[in-house]
Amino acid sequence: MSKPTSEKTQSLLLAEIEGTIERITFQNEENGYTVARLTPFNQSNEVTIVGNLLGVISGQSLKLTGMWVKHPQYGPQFEIQNYSFHYPATIQGLRKYLGSGLIKGIGPVTANQIVETLGLDTLEIIETSSDRLTTVPGIGIKKAASIQAAWQEQKQIKDIMIFLQGHGVSASLASKIYKKYGDDSIAIVRTNPYRLAREVYGIGFKTADRIAQQMGVPSNDPMRIQAGVIYCLGTLADEGHCFAVRNFLHFEAGKLLDVGPNEVSSQLEFLVKSSEIIIEDEVVYLAPFFHAERGTAKKLLLLSHSSRDRLEVFKNLPCEEIFSKLDRTDTDYLSDQQKQAIQIALVSKMSILTGGPGTGKSTITGSIVNILQRYKKTVLLAAPTGRAAKRLSQATGLEAKTIHRLLEFSLAGNKGFIRDQKNPLDADMIIIDEMSMVDILLMNHLLSAVESGTHLLLVGDVDQLPSVGPGNVLRDLIGSEVFPVTRLTEVFRQAQDSHILTNAHRINQGQIPHFPKGALDFFLFVENDPEKAAVRVVELVSQRIPKKFGLDPHRDIQVLTPMHRSAAGVSELNSILQESLNPATPDKVAYNQGFRTLRTDDRVMQVQNNYDRQVFNGDMGIIKSINLEDQVIQVTFDGRNIDYDFSDLNEIIHAYAISIHKSQGSEFPAVVVPLLNQHYMMLQRNLLYTAVTRAKSLVVLVGSRQAIAIAVGNNRIVHRNSRLIARLQT
Repeated sequence: MSKPTSEKTQSLLLAEIEGTIERITFQNEENGYTVARLTPFNQSNEVTIVGNLLGVISGQSLKLTGMWVKHPQYGPQFEIQNYSFHYPATIQGLRKYLGSGLIKGIGPVTANQIVETLGLDTLEIIETSSDRLTTVPGIGIKKAASIQAAWQEQKQIKDIMIFLQGHGVSASLASKIYKKYGDDSIAIVRTNPYRLAREVYGIGFKTADRIAQQMGVPSNDPMRIQAGVIYCLGTLADEGHCFAVRNFLHFEAGKLLDVGPNEVSSQLEFLVKSSEIIIEDEVVYLAPFFHAERGTAKKLLLLSHSSRDRLEVFKNLPCEEIFSKLDRTDTDYLSDQQKQAIQIALVSKMSILTGGPGTGKSTITGSIVNILQRYKKTVLLAAPTGRAAKRLSQATGLEAKTIHRLLEFSLAGNKGFIRDQKNPLDADMIIIDEMSMVDILLMNHLLSAVESGTHLLLVGDVDQLPSVGPGNVLRDLIGSEVFPVTRLTEVFRQAQDSHILTNAHRINQGQIPHFPKGALDFFLFVENDPEKAAVRVVELVSQRIPKKFGLDPHRDIQVLTPMHRSAAGVSELNSILQESLNPATPDKVAYNQGFRTLRTDDRVMQVQNNYDRQVFNGDMGIIKSINLEDQVIQVTFDGRNIDYDFSDLNEIIHAYAISIHKSQGSEFPAVVVPLLNQHYMMLQRNLLYTAVTRAKSLVVLVGSRQAIAIAVGNNRIVHRNSRLIARLQT
């Protein structure tokens, strides 16, 4: 082994080391940068090695080429330039190698038993004579077969990782590539690396492009330009847009790809022919958004003008007779505006109910359900999220489902919703709550399952943030002025006693919220420094609020923040809140993934729709168990236990703190909201309004008065490219 030649910062001489990885000190899953301890062959002292070691695990034998450097803090380190793998050649190395989590079903205990029984021939036996594994105590025929299959899979994944190691693709993404393409993975990546961006969740265009460029794909290659165009349209969709103006797309794609507008334009025509995009009057849609927008407008107009009417009985009934079906106390409680909203919903095939908190949306919905049941009419209730559906059930006394579950997604065949125009929902009325959250794709799926003659009532607060997905459906439907809309404005007396609701309406009207000394549900802690604000948030969540109000910090208090990055953003707050609320303990199982550690009892959120698992973007759960041997994390979502392979963990994030956008449709007993000047780009009235209205009994703002004033004063509604209004008015 070569050793440092001097105490200088770096030796310029290349050196070689061969040895066994003892432990991984740190590994960045995204780029493979690793700090590890290695024992060189024929030596007992460990050395520190640093560099790109994507997919390397404890117990593995490596041959390294690199240079010795002296780190000012950590001392001598070996900086890796190149490396190659070797299987471990010692009993101890085999124990570490097999017990490192390399193979599903083998943990440290099982690894020790296997190596003790099979000795140095262990790996050869696993690969070629797996039936001999049954001689190991505790391993039967089924377990032996699964170990052999997992061994073959990891070998293939290892080949993929070696192939991709210079392109910054993480070990977990290599596993996902293998799951998608199997033994064809390397051939597919070589043929068209841009397929990864379209077909493998977690690999974006830029990663695929980096792979392609290093493989020698020319910058003006048609498949690169096509992928770049799709990426640009997808990025705009992530920002809420349904389409791009063609000239703007030429510019953005050209800038991204470093090609001219004519080269972009020529590939647009190919994408049109392949039905991936639609061009309409010089605007460019990804095909699903075009069909969803056009389908939504067409179906809404058909529903509203249908000659069928499953609630025709209400057309000629006097108001007095309709409301006579309600209990007298309920009737007296309703305002004239609320009664009018109820009557509109009963006689109009398509209607909209909007208003802020405390204006009676839930009361109206409950009364409609009550009347329909008295007249023996059927009604279905749904909302975009599980939490919103649960609240709707509580308000009406009737079962409410998420929209996805209402439409009955099926995993069979081509996968998709069972409920559609061929198999519509059977109901006299369908009521959808929290409509501000519904994007254009989900709206189109829903409408395809609404039968002609069924009444549709859409309920939501149009002043909240728009949907996370593309489109601005509720605002566009109201703006079209095609359908009857009831906008509730009166805040009822019992709601006026709440500073949360009073301040929500003040914010919505452009007024600074009040923080009266006697308030018990609305507070401001002034902190102008972001790092001090983050510390104050943790103190409030973990100590002060639980002590003063008796709330459970794990179940009742949610931190909402405008941004993902910054000292008081989602990522940093999650890190410090986890250490405060769910610290490491000897009995708590943990799994390190790059920069984050997942532990049992962690609060997490699903961040993409996964129809296979039936969990959707925004669903929140708790990590119930972590099985390091089987490489599975189990998360409980509203009583349902969902398993995640380690390679699928980019679908969940910590949720001690979440973005205000992700909180839509949810309600929490208490919310803590950092609001600082550094959040300037995100400070808008509807953002603060949405955050405040997520709280049931307590709002605590932490930050600067100036940031609050900026948010309240900024009533600019961010424009979203949509033609839904125009299509409805045609």
